[in-house]
Amino acid sequence: MWASVAVTAVKLVVVAGSILTCVAIMEWVERRGAAFIQDRLGPNRVGPLGLFQPIVDAVKLLFKEDVTPTAVNKGLYYLAPMISVFVALVTFIVIPFGAGKDVTVFGVPLGGLIVAPDLGVGILYLLALSALGVYGIVLAGWSSNNKYSLLGGLRSSAQLISYELSMTLAVLGVLLATGSLRLDDVVSYQASHVWNFIPQFIGFIVFTTAVFAETNRLPFDLAEAETELVAGYHVEYSSMKFAAFLMSEYMNMVTASALIVTLFFGGWSFPGMGRLSGWWLLIASVAVFVTKLAFFLWLFVWVRWSLPRFRYDQLMQLGWKGLLPLATGNLVWVGFAMAMRWL
Repeated sequence: MWASVAVTAVKLVVVAGSILTCVAIMEWVERRGAAFIQDRLGPNRVGPLGLFQPIVDAVKLLFKEDVTPTAVNKGLYYLAPMISVFVALVTFIVIPFGAGKDVTVFGVPLGGLIVAPDLGVGILYLLALSALGVYGIVLAGWSSNNKYSLLGGLRSSAQLISYELSMTLAVLGVLLATGSLRLDDVVSYQASHVWNFIPQFIGFIVFTTAVFAETNRLPFDLAEAETELVAGYHVEYSSMKFAAFLMSEYMNMVTASALIVTLFFGGWSFPGMGRLSGWWLLIASVAVFVTKLAFFLWLFVWVRWSLPRFRYDQLMQLGWKGLLPLATGNLVWVGFAMAMRWL
């Protein structure tokens, strides 16, 4: 019993440490990527190629004055960044990031590199928890007693409602083809058939677009919209409370990219990996997953510095009149293809 608990605890530590490490790496990639796309140098003073810039930024935010405006609702004001970080951290535990069913640690089978392998409703858990992330934004906007913050929070909640429907319908197509709510079953299905983005390309496009909107990244960052709302929902936050919102954004990027990889790009699987076993399969599968994850994380950066921000009416129109019909059509296509035994 203690060995099973120890293995689960090690997985939790590895996942939490990896996500926090990704936050620092992605901050550097974001700034260097922006410089590369805009033909600038970017951070290049602190360490080789500016690699220590995330550490300097963290120290700067840590020692900045923590200002709390007098008119805020202090309880909700402090709670909002905690909710954002908590939700961003706990959503990753149902995503399988490597194979390891025939590998044992302390005599206990790993059961695959997934923190919660026995959670039979993994995708429902992930969708439910990720939807709670908007509460942190809405509470931050309302409790700040600032009209720009409130408008940013309201925008975020409307954006979530609009794009959550399309995202869920795109996920339903994958679950219908797989016949399981477990994400490790989704990976196994793709490993033995074909990656889902090929037969469900429209679903992949819908899901990826909705994920950009869910994470409030450009061109969907209407909740912040610096040119309109100063900084939106976190305009009254400073020091580590502001850093918490920044961290939660990058954590959500990691989870969203991992979900795209898992649902549509075979997760940790890759053609030819069936000939491997044991620790070699474990190492290869993790390397494959990290490589795919890195590509989609770079896609987030690439899109941010390449596309302009939508107007708010365009954002709503795309969600309701564009993505929702496409997601519905994709679900109908999957049902028809299954009836014809094409999937």
